[in-house]
Order: sequence, then C-alpha cells, then structure tokens
Amino acid sequence: MDADFWLERWQQGQTGFHQTRVMPLLQKYWPSLGLPKDTRVLVPLAGKSLDVGWLAEQGHAVLAVELSPLAIQQFFDEHQLTPTAHSTPRGTLYKAGLIEYLCGDIFDLDAETLATCLGCYDRAALIALPPELRARYVEHVYGQLPAHARALLLTLDYPQSQMDGPPFAVPDTEVQTRYGLRWQIKMLDTRDILENEPKFAARGITRLSTSVYQLTAR
Repeated sequence: MDADFWLERWQQGQTGFHQTRVMPLLQKYWPSLGLPKDTRVLVPLAGKSLDVGWLAEQGHAVLAVELSPLAIQQFFDEHQLTPTAHSTPRGTLYKAGLIEYLCGDIFDLDAETLATCLGCYDRAALIALPPELRARYVEHVYGQLPAHARALLLTLDYPQSQMDGPPFAVPDTEVQTRYGLRWQIKMLDTRDILENEPKFAARGITRLSTSVYQLTAR
C-alpha cells in the first residue's frame, strides 16, 4: 500500500471512510487529556475530517497532515476558508487561522516539527496502515513527539481474516506492544459498534469494536 492508493481513492471519490459529523468520541474524551487551548495538535492522515475544525474551535493550533491535495482543497472549500500557501521541504503548507494543512507524506515529517506538537489526535492513521507500516509509523511519529505529549488514539478491532483492510484491525495487545515502552496507556472506552456499521456487516464481519486510548509520553 503506497501513496498512490490513497491519492486514487480521493480522485475517484472512494472516500467512504470520511465521516459527515465530528466524531462523538473525540468530543467526549478529548477534554480528558487536559491540554491547554494553545497546544499544537498533530492530526496525521487527516483527510478532510470535520474533527480538524472542531479541534481548532477548542483553541488548538492544528497541524493536519494529508497526502491528497484534493482532500485539503475540499476541506477549506467546505469550511469557506481561504488559506495562504507556501512550499516547505516536506510539502506545501496551507494555513487559515489556527488550522495548518501540510500536503505531504507523514513519514517525511521532520523531528523539529514533531517536537512542537504536544498533542496528537489519531482516529484514522494507525488503522489505515498494514502491520509493517504501523511499526514504522509509530516509531517515526510517536517516537519523535516530545516528552509529556498527550494523544487520543481510536482503534478498530475485528477478525482480520474476515476482511482486507483498510481499515485494519488493531487489537489492544498490539497497542500495548507498540506503545507500552515509551507511552503510558489508559483505555478510556471500548464498545461494540457492529450494529451501527452496516457496511462492515455487509462485508462479512461478525464482530467489530472500537477503543479509545489516552496516551502520555513518558
């Protein structure tokens, strides 16, 4: 799975993963992180998520990272925002108010930039990546966030043999293994959501749950 896969999905309008409302679990559990309003928050693999705008409404400086320029254009158009744009070594950076969108690869994000992000919201990044890329992603992104950074991580879990990702199943055991060495992990919520996700049931999934984690960098 490479960049072209996601770029093609946006170009063809195959964006069933996009949610048309702010994630209720974000609204419920984000305050538990206790991050000051002016904290810079990283949103990796952001798409055109409404969650980006919600985080900015809370007073956060949001750095969203997204490969697809089409997704970024749609985000600003749909929010009736006109961003400024300038080139950086990591991609074009668009900015409007408290929202910055970097059009580029999350794996190109440099340590200096990541060190400025004391918050992270990960709803669609970890579960979008196959196992070999998840390991690299956690090491590159979470491994370079600063000490005492706090993150809200949302995962999905289902029998991986019943469906090819994305989204991929990420069980609690994997979260503990990938993050436990450097991050303090607290599960805030876990719930069965299959009855609310008919698209998954239609693909043969017999069990589907989502979990919410609070992560604190040691």
